[in-house]
Amino acid sequence: MKGCWAIASRELGSYFRQPAGWIIIALYLFLTGLVFATGVLIPGRVASLRDFFALSGWLLLPVAPAISMRLVSEELRSGTIENLFSSPVSPAAIVIGKYLGASIFMLTMLVPTLVYPIVLRMYASPTPDPGPIAAGYLCLILLGTLYLSIGLLASTLTPNATLAFMVTLFAILGLMFAGTAADWVTPPLRAVLRALAIGPRVMDFSRGVIDTVHVVGFLSVSAFFVFLSVICMEARRWR
Repeated sequence: MKGCWAIASRELGSYFRQPAGWIIIALYLFLTGLVFATGVLIPGRVASLRDFFALSGWLLLPVAPAISMRLVSEELRSGTIENLFSSPVSPAAIVIGKYLGASIFMLTMLVPTLVYPIVLRMYASPTPDPGPIAAGYLCLILLGTLYLSIGLLASTLTPNATLAFMVTLFAILGLMFAGTAADWVTPPLRAVLRALAIGPRVMDFSRGVIDTVHVVGFLSVSAFFVFLSVICMEARRWR
């Protein structure tokens, strides 16, 4: 566990030592600020962040792959992965540590957006209900960690960070459009696609509905992708 946290702190620090980390934060805050200014701060409209959270999947779409694309790809490209393999840290600890580092960075990125509900509470009347806001942020966290788990797997499969970015991007888009695609396939596959679809889950969270089925679904799929990443890392170690 100590080695896992060492990897996580190393990964987290790397985001803030490089311009890319600050650019990712700036990009996300620009996108969220644009949505907040044009879709939430509308005179005469009920104060709510529902639209903001309903678009959370799209707001994270360009950001999460950018966070995850270098997690393992850069190690593979530069050859430093051999140093990690020769250290007293298991492949599972390496993968989980990198995933934790990226997840903590993502949580740090979300912190400045807390100013949006504060602004609504200060200037909107009536003040927004905190329940849907809490549900919306829970959705952001679950969705972000899911996206990062997909990106982590893509990053373990190739030393090309750009390719990892593209694979992650299209995989996320596949999940976002799974519900729509379900209407065009046969019943057995339709049930699978609807189970994987994230759109309905995000909409429920944006309305303030915290369904344990949705929470377990997000966590289970994220854990599955992390597990696959561990398997890929183990295979690389013994190749």
